[in-house]
Amino acid sequence: MTVLVAYDGSDPARAAVEYTLKEHSNDEVVLLRVVEAAGGTTDAGFELVREQLRDRREEVSATTAEQLQDILDETDSPVELETVVGDPANEIVAYADEHGVDHIVVGSYGRGGVSRVLLGSVAETVARRSAVPVTIVR
Repeated sequence: MTVLVAYDGSDPARAAVEYTLKEHSNDEVVLLRVVEAAGGTTDAGFELVREQLRDRREEVSATTAEQLQDILDETDSPVELETVVGDPANEIVAYADEHGVDHIVVGSYGRGGVSRVLLGSVAETVARRSAVPVTIVR
């Protein structure tokens, strides 16, 4: 089974990684980091933006590995680090669809009510749009 863990550097995301490595120790784990791309680029600046995003993606990949090194050192699970560019919720669901992921795990701050409506929630959007089961870790 392949389990995708969305990782954004936050404490809830770290908890999601820890949960996944504990509960899915015999499964393939993919840690997905999404670099958010700002919209509104013009054609003239598109290549510059593309190059900046490529550099940012490489930087984020290295940072993710450093942030989680202590956790990754403690597991025997096969863990793959992936970085994509785009809207987090859309990219998480798309990656799962395109790569045959069986389960998604995301962290959440656990906001509810008006706070969730006003701020939106990547975890909630992923849970609604995903074709595979989603576990939300708080």
